[in-house]
Amino acid sequence: MTAPTPAQMPIDYVADVVCPWCYVGWARLKGALGLRLQVEPLIRWRPYQLNPELPEEGVDRAALMAAKFGSDPERMRAIQDALVQQAGDAGIELKPDQIEKSPNTNAAHRLIVWAELEGKGPEVAEAVMRAYWSELRDIGDPAVLTEIGAAHGLDRETIARRFAEGAGKDFVSQACEAAMRSGVQGVPFMIFNDRVAVSGAHPPEQLALAIDKAREVAA
Repeated sequence: MTAPTPAQMPIDYVADVVCPWCYVGWARLKGALGLRLQVEPLIRWRPYQLNPELPEEGVDRAALMAAKFGSDPERMRAIQDALVQQAGDAGIELKPDQIEKSPNTNAAHRLIVWAELEGKGPEVAEAVMRAYWSELRDIGDPAVLTEIGAAHGLDRETIARRFAEGAGKDFVSQACEAAMRSGVQGVPFMIFNDRVAVSGAHPPEQLALAIDKAREVAA
């Protein structure tokens, strides 16, 4: 775990990259930090898998969504429209109706963990979510993830070798299990300054109040 300096506020962000509300929550967290410029954040990505049982090659997303939410097209359209609207309000673009595959996200989490070791965790996490939700890329594919990592300054050959060796796979699985054992039942889940927990993708103003509370508790 990356240790904060005395001036920093650690913010643990428990999320899955294929969770749309996690992407919305990420944008709203950035908005909250924009309201509290005096806070120097240390955002630490914490893996969580909504569907750890999926095969590495992924599954058809439409079939998975139908199994989860039912096959009523009008209901699904209403859910997606509301989600896309809220995402747009947060400044991000979601294209849920154009995504063909739901991947197993273990590999994506591994990339973010490796990026975090080099101080690039937040930017790579955002790039992975954007790749899936906006750019319609297959983030279950190690080749795609390697390209994303390399684009953000990670060594291409090192990433490719780690994926080929299966490095970090058990670490991510164990981290997800630890999150569930600690009581996380839904994502996004944020912990401010190791003291104040917030579940859900709340508006920036509410998250800013959580930041204030965490600072008060710490003082």
